Amino acid sequence: MHVDERVLAPIRARFGEPVLLAWEGELTEPEFRLAGGIPGRRHDVTVYVFNAERLALIRKPQYPPGLWRPPGGGINPGEDFVAGTAREVLEELGVATELERYLVRTEATFTFAGETIDWQTHVFSARTEDDELTPRDAVEIDEARWGTMGELQGEIREALLGTGRALWRYRVALHDAVARALG
Repeated sequence: MHVDERVLAPIRARFGEPVLLAWEGELTEPEFRLAGGIPGRRHDVTVYVFNAERLALIRKPQYPPGLWRPPGGGINPGEDFVAGTAREVLEELGVATELERYLVRTEATFTFAGETIDWQTHVFSARTEDDELTPRDAVEIDEARWGTMGELQGEIREALLGTGRALWRYRVALHDAVARALG
């Protein structure tokens, strides 16, 4: 895994120590294939982008109605971590951001039929002065909009849990840990 301690130590020094969240879950076969879909990638970065109290949310074309989440994606091998995070936000929201805090790091284990994938999610808070969300990656992102933490912890949380899918339960655990970290 290229996002290792060598990469993360200076990130923690700059943005703070994250809360550690351990999570284990049995995935369906399609979820397991999705998690392991990019060879060698066993991480993602999620960014809670705020503009005042508004929180940026994205929706991908394959998401069922009512499912939204904060933007994020993967850091490419050899890519600067902060630059890769900014690139993902720019692709998914079309806004410039300034990272503020390293909020949560997960150590997740996804299992299916006796196989496992160890996964990490690195969650940051960021600010933008931009008011308009205009995703640049129209293939991966169906739409972006402003929401709130209350919405993410309320109706979006219930919609995610209502899918019965393990990866959405993982996202709910992640959202809950972020809400606690933000206070």
